[in-house]
Amino acid sequence: FDIDYFRKEPKPFFLLAKELYPGNFRPTPAHYFIKLLEEKGLLLRNYTQNIDTLERVAGISKEKLVEAHGSFASSHCIHCGKEHSVDFVRDAIFADKIAKCDECSNLVKPDIVFFGEDLPARFFALRAEDFPKCDMLVVMGTSLAVEPFNALPVLVDVQVPRLLINMEEVGTFELPADAPIPAHSTGFLFDHPKNYRDVKWLGECDKGVKKLARLLGWTKELETLIKKGPSTISSTTTTTTTTTTSSSSSSSSSSSSAPSSRL
Repeated sequence: FDIDYFRKEPKPFFLLAKELYPGNFRPTPAHYFIKLLEEKGLLLRNYTQNIDTLERVAGISKEKLVEAHGSFASSHCIHCGKEHSVDFVRDAIFADKIAKCDECSNLVKPDIVFFGEDLPARFFALRAEDFPKCDMLVVMGTSLAVEPFNALPVLVDVQVPRLLINMEEVGTFELPADAPIPAHSTGFLFDHPKNYRDVKWLGECDKGVKKLARLLGWTKELETLIKKGPSTISSTTTTTTTTTTSSSSSSSSSSSSAPSSRL
């Protein structure tokens, strides 16, 4: 959605929001794998493009998340900036009404990034802070097609291992076979004869994380998290923060976010 169009014609978004609203889907094993990384103290940050809040539902801490394209987890008036509760907007959506600010009567929308809006300040702040610290990058369930999110894998140090778990190969860098590896970080170099750090596993993200968990000896722990099921997202108003976070994918079909981890 375009923010200017939303200001003029908000009804189409609120109709669509009923279909998109969290609650129609459950976290996948890929989401729970990221939660397992957090429980083991290995997750530096989980960067996601998803707006469905499934990372939160899987129990990943708010502090560990960077929702680069926003989410339904909070809402604000587009005029005065007042924050409104999750219940306030949800009730309007499911009553086929347009959410209006109780302070200034202007439009209220979930904090999803529309075309014409900037990404959250948290994304840029944590991106600068996290990626120099990252010592292993896992990228899952993404096309790596949208800027600036698609540049995240390039931000880690040239010695950092990078793992792609995805249905298809994405984010690659074309480099002649006889060319030396650049001194600076580039896109993935999976099939280059001098590749020393990039690994790909192509297939469904859920199958990929289960295989990885098996290799790590974490199968029972992952299964326990999956059986435990989703957490509840608080419906109360929370305080907005201007800090940030970073990474690449694992939530949508399996999660559009990539955990920076200390594996």
